[in-house]
Amino acid sequence: MSSADQTSFLRWREIPAGVWALGLVSMLMDISSEMIHALLPLYLVDVLHTSTLTVGLIEGIAEATASITKIFSGALSDRLGRRKLLAAIGYGLAAVTRPVFALAPSVGWLVAARFIDRVGKGVRGAPRDALIADLTSPALRGASFGLRQSLDTVGAFLGPLLAIVFMMLTADNFTLVFWIAVVPAFLSTALIVFGVHEPAPHRDRVPVRTPLSRRDLARLGRPFWLVVGVATLFTLARFSEAFLLLRAQSVGLPLALAPAVMVVMNIVYSLVAWPAGALSDRIGRYRVLTAGFVLLAAADLVLAFAAGVPALAVGVALWGLHMGLTQGVLASLVSDTAPDELRGTAFGAFNLVTGLAMLAASIVAGRLWDVAGPRGTFLAGAFFTVLALLALAATRSTFRAPVAGT
Repeated sequence: MSSADQTSFLRWREIPAGVWALGLVSMLMDISSEMIHALLPLYLVDVLHTSTLTVGLIEGIAEATASITKIFSGALSDRLGRRKLLAAIGYGLAAVTRPVFALAPSVGWLVAARFIDRVGKGVRGAPRDALIADLTSPALRGASFGLRQSLDTVGAFLGPLLAIVFMMLTADNFTLVFWIAVVPAFLSTALIVFGVHEPAPHRDRVPVRTPLSRRDLARLGRPFWLVVGVATLFTLARFSEAFLLLRAQSVGLPLALAPAVMVVMNIVYSLVAWPAGALSDRIGRYRVLTAGFVLLAAADLVLAFAAGVPALAVGVALWGLHMGLTQGVLASLVSDTAPDELRGTAFGAFNLVTGLAMLAASIVAGRLWDVAGPRGTFLAGAFFTVLALLALAATRSTFRAPVAGT
């Protein structure tokens, strides 16, 4: 592919400035979140001596909380016709909870902090994604969501990397590292307040008075709900990345280096997400998603039988590759299949259902880990991935997207 073709393929000059700004906002918040998230499972198990089932419950409840909140914030953004205000409130709420992680004296405080932090994520998630769709033409949706996801994931690998560096510099001082994570969270909030400008609503926009009513939910249509169904089955196979950290520890990686698995995963994720989104604009969503599902099954199998750090690294890299090929593309599909005036509700409903699936998956994974160990956990993930592949093939026509430029 020539240099000119590569520029046309990624189309970075055509992506609106607001999408770039929202990507940077996500990046800064993810640096903060992942500095904490990369250490929290280890802190709970090794310092507070909780079980892996507790870790699964905390992670599942946290993500389900965010998902439940998203449907209300998304619907409210449709009702108001405004996205930025709610997104800024969500980022601000997450920022003000950061000091609690450093000050928490018990598991209960950490659970509360994680819960409130995820409420903030829920408040901002659907309005932010709907805002990206509002800012972007249909031919650039895959590239725009992929770019936002790539920048977000740059933060996701910088966070664990900084966690490793500061853990080494502070002799495994969890509390001090949690304090350092406060800074990028407040920078993120400032950037969305002052650096993102919302487009004016279309004059022909259909008013939405009750976005969660049966009538308006029915307007989302069969293609949208098929996307939700396939994504839900896929989410059952993709439990919390906290189990990647625990897998690293189980193969003998030192405590201070365990967050390196998140660095590896997210470097791969960030490098793949934008090109994958742009590719889906050109060749359609189905092919890209199929490749992502196959790679998740491969990752699960490698991680199930990993006997050392090299095999662990391969499995983690495959996990990151599947994330890059699926997450931005699924967001693009929500935009492709939902009416413009109900995008917030659509993203909220999508995240609610898949979030509940993540809760179930994390609880089951934690229980399997306690009973059958890492192998049973990851083999179960591979099984659900095969089911998701079958569902994807059965609904193939839903996942077609127009080729960019046609």
